[in-house]
Amino acid sequence: MSNNHPPHDPAYKQFFSNREMVESLLRDFVAEDFIADLDFSTLERCSGDYVSDDLRERRDDVVWRVRWKDSWAYILLVLEFQSREDPWMAVRILAYTALLWQDLIKTGSVNEKDGLPPVFPLVLYNGSRPWNAVRDVADLLVPQAGRLLAYQPRQRYFLIDECRVPEDALQGSKGIATQLVRLERAHTPEDVRRVVKELMDQLQSPAYLHLRRAFAVWLGRVVLKRSGITRNIPEFHELEEVGAMLEERAAQWKDEYIRQGVLLGRAEGKAEGKAEGKVEGINLALSELLKARFGSLPVDVTARLSAASDTEALKRLIHSASTAASLQDFLRILEGIVNKNT
Repeated sequence: MSNNHPPHDPAYKQFFSNREMVESLLRDFVAEDFIADLDFSTLERCSGDYVSDDLRERRDDVVWRVRWKDSWAYILLVLEFQSREDPWMAVRILAYTALLWQDLIKTGSVNEKDGLPPVFPLVLYNGSRPWNAVRDVADLLVPQAGRLLAYQPRQRYFLIDECRVPEDALQGSKGIATQLVRLERAHTPEDVRRVVKELMDQLQSPAYLHLRRAFAVWLGRVVLKRSGITRNIPEFHELEEVGAMLEERAAQWKDEYIRQGVLLGRAEGKAEGKAEGKVEGINLALSELLKARFGSLPVDVTARLSAASDTEALKRLIHSASTAASLQDFLRILEGIVNKNT
């Protein structure tokens, strides 16, 4: 991992120093049978500072342990914020695992009779490019190893590529880790506002004080800037402060979407000298407004909007999109207009 420590880095370490966040991550995103056998009431944070023989330290990973059947299992959580995958991640994971075992041996936490505890390495990646690196260290060995293969290590790590988690997987859970991934994928202030509102309801307990503050700081420093809010962002200390600011600006954003969309349509129409340019611009504004209010649009809805060609009908739909209580309400209005014009 880079030593520059991007803004995500300290915030994520705060997130995954929280037991409920780690439990949510495992339950929401790890579809493995052993998850059902973990006793999450025993989940506890371990030291992540391993010192190898040459005194180099590892401080970039987060380690937890949890009871699994009759023994402890260790969760090795590696937070990866590089813009592209690390092709040697499997080697890094093998080294981290060995350092963890060495630390347990050195401190007397394990003995020869019980053996080494199982380790589950999990890489959490949020880069914009897909992660294509091999996940088993054995796959990095030269093909000509032949009989030497019996003497080479094997270890696989589990990958969560946040930007490519299927949308239906996110829709099926309200876990805290799922909300974190939703915020990573939020592209408009309205998307952010919707998730923040849910988080405020979920994290009301005093036990979540540090987690609420971690979300507040990260939202101000990273998420809001990425979603297009770059001016007058204070240093937030509470999630409620973020929610209040987003609510205050919500009406302004809707007006801007409408105004910018219509202007875009007129500009394109003037540039092309055709009515189609205006239709395309208004259609784009309508789609963006719907996404800002209701999230990602189903494919059939996008297709129906793209097929619309009546500029006056589209203008009425923009108004309806800004006032409809839900996407279903808007679709009923759209159906009525389509039927009227056919």
